[in-house]
Amino acid sequence: MKIELPSGTLAELAHPKNGPAQRGMVIIPDIMGMRPLFVDLVDALAQKYQWSVCAFELYPGREHLEVADRLAAGNLLTDQRVLGDAVAAAEATGADPVGVMGFCMGGMYALKAVATKRFDRHCPFYGMIQVPEQWKNDDSLEPLAALDQGNAASVLAIVGSLDSWTPEDQVKLLAATGAQVVRYPEADHGFVHDASRPAHRSVDAADAWHRVAQWMEVSD
Repeated sequence: MKIELPSGTLAELAHPKNGPAQRGMVIIPDIMGMRPLFVDLVDALAQKYQWSVCAFELYPGREHLEVADRLAAGNLLTDQRVLGDAVAAAEATGADPVGVMGFCMGGMYALKAVATKRFDRHCPFYGMIQVPEQWKNDDSLEPLAALDQGNAASVLAIVGSLDSWTPEDQVKLLAATGAQVVRYPEADHGFVHDASRPAHRSVDAADAWHRVAQWMEVSD
């Protein structure tokens, strides 16, 4: 169902069929934001894993932007707003504990969310490990700095070895923080969450989802 977060950002919330779950999950979409792909993913994860799941729009008020314009407007997004919406989405699930996963740009924010200390598990799918120069602004916390402010060991990062958005030198820096990194040797950017993409790899995607689901259910 559609909800509105306190900031006014629109979000999608789904519970398992038998009602709100103990485990909550926040999804931060890729740069294209909320669309049927993510509405369907929210419901699918809620039913398959029995989580209460909430995803929100990355570009509220700019939903009409095409991908090139979204790339150009990345520096207009602030950590205060995006991470504030992530925490609000966690509250909307009504669950405890709550994990967070993100894809592409959303994966970068899933790493930054470590600094909020609101989430017990962080799963970035091919999230940028350093903020791209064109997206930097005065409110840009570097993902690696965010890990220094929280528990880096709460991170399970999914990356493709052919992905230019997550170059190997940065992946090594991420792994050195204590985050767990799973590399897929033949995978490029966006290989998991959208089966319509040429980069999609069904076997790798299934393996990644299995690993993430197990990671989310680990108890400290």
